[in-house]
Amino acid sequence: MSGTTDSLKAEAVFQQTFQDMRRDPGVVLFTALQWIPERSSLRRLFTSHPADYPVGGEKTVEISPGWLGTVIEDKKPFLAADLNALRDVFADSELIQRLGCGAVINVPVLDDGLNVVGVLAMLDTEGRYTHHSVETAVGVVNRNLAALTEAFAAHPTEVPGKDTA
Repeated sequence: MSGTTDSLKAEAVFQQTFQDMRRDPGVVLFTALQWIPERSSLRRLFTSHPADYPVGGEKTVEISPGWLGTVIEDKKPFLAADLNALRDVFADSELIQRLGCGAVINVPVLDDGLNVVGVLAMLDTEGRYTHHSVETAVGVVNRNLAALTEAFAAHPTEVPGKDTA
């Protein structure tokens, strides 16, 4: 039963972080993505738009190497302030644009060992985000870091019953 409790607590943490991000720097579309190093993929654990970006969906090959280098390897936030920058990185840029978004901030969430456990994605209208917006988003993550790392840890990264040998 604690697994269910942990999942509900994680959902509440992601929901609160979404509300904090809506206030500042602002967000139309928000997702919490768990980094799965074994598969070099991101699994969606929370979304503000479940019909368009369902929980459980994974992103792998549609993520650009430059994005992976910045967010996962260098452990730094990523900013695409306009549609051209966004198109260069995300294969789903048409859907993003249909949702009224044209800019993205991605902030990695690091555990105590400085490992990336997840990434928060905030998307809003083109031109909405600046470097100050990135600093604000990082501040929200830092204020909620312990709860966020626990929320990501509440979800196992390996597929149950799968032989990993």
